Amino acid sequence: MISKREAARPPVLFYAFSQPGEPIEEKSTSLEVEEVKVGEYFCTMVQSREQKVPAVLILADGTRFEGKSAGAIGTTTGEIAFNTGIYGYQEIFTDPSYLRQILVMATAHVGNYGVHDAEVESDRVQIAGLVTKNFSSIASRVGGSGTLQDYMDRDGVVGICDVDTRALVRHIRQKGAMNAIICSDGTDEAELKRQLDQVPSMEGLELSSEVTCSEPYVADAAAGKEKGLKVALLDLGVKKNIVRCLTERGCEVHVFPMHASVEEMLAIEPDGIMLSNGPGDPGAMPETVEKVKALVEADRSVFGICLGHQVLALSQGLKTVKMFNGHRGVNHPIKNLITGKAEITSQNHGFVVDRDSLDAHPDVELTHIHLNDNTVAGIALKGRPVFSVQYHPEASAGPHDSRYLFDQFVANMEQATVPA
Repeated sequence: MISKREAARPPVLFYAFSQPGEPIEEKSTSLEVEEVKVGEYFCTMVQSREQKVPAVLILADGTRFEGKSAGAIGTTTGEIAFNTGIYGYQEIFTDPSYLRQILVMATAHVGNYGVHDAEVESDRVQIAGLVTKNFSSIASRVGGSGTLQDYMDRDGVVGICDVDTRALVRHIRQKGAMNAIICSDGTDEAELKRQLDQVPSMEGLELSSEVTCSEPYVADAAAGKEKGLKVALLDLGVKKNIVRCLTERGCEVHVFPMHASVEEMLAIEPDGIMLSNGPGDPGAMPETVEKVKALVEADRSVFGICLGHQVLALSQGLKTVKMFNGHRGVNHPIKNLITGKAEITSQNHGFVVDRDSLDAHPDVELTHIHLNDNTVAGIALKGRPVFSVQYHPEASAGPHDSRYLFDQFVANMEQATVPA
């Protein structure tokens, strides 16, 4: 032990490592902080004496689970969904597509490696609430910047742990997506059920306006990789790594709020249009659908991801439907029908393009299918450099099997001539 000091309040136990000779940055303001040397690294350890309080999870069908508090103390509501990924929880929790959703993590342990400043997909935690089996009170990693407990508490995100998540996931798989409420502040259950009854269905909700940027901004191409290509990105709730995947490929990315006009976006003379991911029901976004239709007609290369894929489909006259459970995880198998190759993909969506409406459309082709249920996973406009996928090729978290789609988008832009 090198030193011990008292600090303000006790969140959790946290380890942060630094290289030999480097100063140890204080990562938390907790009851007791100890600096120790572990092998060739230095470690800051923070021990909590804070006790978790009782919490309850109630589903819309009356199913009830008891547990202990995780994150902020309070009450939260949303549509309950489950994610089958066993890693990448920080990227998942900060994905804007999860807005208004209470997320069940199917993996048994959450919080083990704390949080890291470089592993965020937006500026805050986006999930409405968290349900997990084991919520770790120990966080340990090189370069870590804090604990998951502090992170959730900072953004006021309420969670519940010590829940039988295997039973809960089976229940959701059998009964389908539904609303739920988590409470750790002692509110009477009759009042909780009254609040739960007031929560709107995800079907019919437009949520992108709550997570889109307020003003346009520009992300420069990575130094030394500039290609002179401009991308106009329509922000419906974009993940940071989508922008990063474009700048790493030499693109200058102009990010526009969802309320930006077609004229504003085309004024920069973009080589391509990116339609981002985002939360909510695509069927509740008629103005955005009309905007995307006009952007497609502007004769640029277009690439849509997740919600962007869905609004592109709607702009071409296809339909979308709400799924019974949705797809959320980092190991979903996809088949590229053009190449015949399979991909393991990261997914997060509760709506999907209707297969019948696609099969009946003469100008839109199916390019990718989900191998678990044969749902639509990718489409393209015949004879045009316009395509989209339902899943997340940028991953974060997830495998990189589908990163080639960004290369395909860049190649389309390089081959096209921007109209005068």
